Amino acid sequence: MTVYVFDGTMDGLLTAVFDAFALKEQPEELLAEGDALPLFCDHTYQVTTDVEKARRVWTGLEKRLTREAMKLISVSWLSELRELNTLLFQYICKVFKQGDISKNFADPDVLEVTNIARRVLHEQLRMKQFIRFQKAKDGTYLAVVSPDHNVLPIIIDHFQDRFNDQPWLIYDAKRHYGYYYNRKNVIHVTFENEADVPFGLSNGKLNDNVLSADDQLLQELWRTYFKAICIKERMNPKKQLSDMPRRYWKYMTEKNANL
Repeated sequence: MTVYVFDGTMDGLLTAVFDAFALKEQPEELLAEGDALPLFCDHTYQVTTDVEKARRVWTGLEKRLTREAMKLISVSWLSELRELNTLLFQYICKVFKQGDISKNFADPDVLEVTNIARRVLHEQLRMKQFIRFQKAKDGTYLAVVSPDHNVLPIIIDHFQDRFNDQPWLIYDAKRHYGYYYNRKNVIHVTFENEADVPFGLSNGKLNDNVLSADDQLLQELWRTYFKAICIKERMNPKKQLSDMPRRYWKYMTEKNANL
């Protein structure tokens, strides 16, 4: 059994595809560094990420696949699922051997990669629905999230377009990075020491000393409105959890009061 080991990056995966064709072999698995090797592994190959090799593979894919299929590959990668490594590797290898297979759902690799991409896109939609901003005293709007998948890169354009007249920061507490918009540009940000940031990563709340007075009032009004429109006789907890999973509640103003 032949196993390839790579650095866990997209460039590394594309390099693995290049090397597999250059070496004329088809590994059974593509594992990220640190993953446990299978019991019956008799040969491992360490992939050395090469940006030029990765570029050539990506360019080759663009010649063989539609724009929609290329987006599917990019989106599926944001799932960060370990099992995707081998699936996507095999998927891409098949494209170079068979052409555009993106609609061949009888192929298990195609079906699974497509389903993973759909789950990421569903998470993207929910992030757009459930993100709640708080206003700081300096006028910056803050939102903290912890999505299952790494969807920040594909939701930022939405918020830049919708809130282009105000500065904001959306921060992923799970992955320890975010994007800050200064009314002109979107800037990738990280914090050297998250313990010093003026907001709680566990609940997304701004500290009282930096939260604007207006926003404190608005949060109370929003909670009051949320309670007022809630008709106890018509409550359907099962439906609510389906539409608004509990993992999103801790960052939502209207649910914080009920936790």
